[in-house]
Amino acid sequence: MSITTEEKDRVMKEFATKEGDTGSPEVQVAILTSRITTLTEHFKTHKKDNHGRRGLLKMVAQRRKLLDYLKGKEEQRYLDLIKRLGIRR
Repeated sequence: MSITTEEKDRVMKEFATKEGDTGSPEVQVAILTSRITTLTEHFKTHKKDNHGRRGLLKMVAQRRKLLDYLKGKEEQRYLDLIKRLGIRR
C-alpha cells in the first residue's frame, strides 16, 4: 500500500526546489499525493478496509494543511504545484 523508495526518490527529485530538498511543502505534498493515489487504487479492490481508509483521510487532511500553508505563504508556488499535480479543477 505504501510507495516504493524508487518512487519516493523520483518524486523528491521532480519537485525539489533545490538540490537535496526533502522537506519543502512542494515535496511533502507530492509524496502525499502519490501515496493517496496508491491507496485510492487499493480501495477499489478492498472496499471494506476501513482501517486503511482512516489513514487515507489523515493523509488528505495533512496534504490540505500543507497546501493551505503554501497558499498563505506564496500563492504562486501553490498555484504552480496544484497545476503540476493536477489536484484541483
